[in-house]
Amino acid sequence: MAKIGVRVKIDVTKIEKERLYKGQKGTYLDATCFIDINDEDQYGNHGFIAQDVTKEEREAGTRGPIVGNVKVFYRDGLDTPQQPAAPSQPAPGKAMDDMSDDIPF
Repeated sequence: MAKIGVRVKIDVTKIEKERLYKGQKGTYLDATCFIDINDEDQYGNHGFIAQDVTKEEREAGTRGPIVGNVKVFYRDGLDTPQQPAAPSQPAPGKAMDDMSDDIPF
């Protein structure tokens, strides 16, 4: 099975707070993420996150606000992988332990 890793950035000031709801274990936000792994915008993003609206609002043509962006940083098992090349040696002054930030799991 192919896997992708994505990073999300959400501007919480754009969240419509009245749409947040209480659940058993916290306060939740329903959102939808649209990703096109083969298309990258000028900022390196591959998609966006939109806050969900009700079914009735959707049917009436209302769209939720875009609250963030999505960037694919890891692809596994896809035809056109865009994994960054692994450095053959650590940068000067950078120990191998410091390179664990690049591990996609």
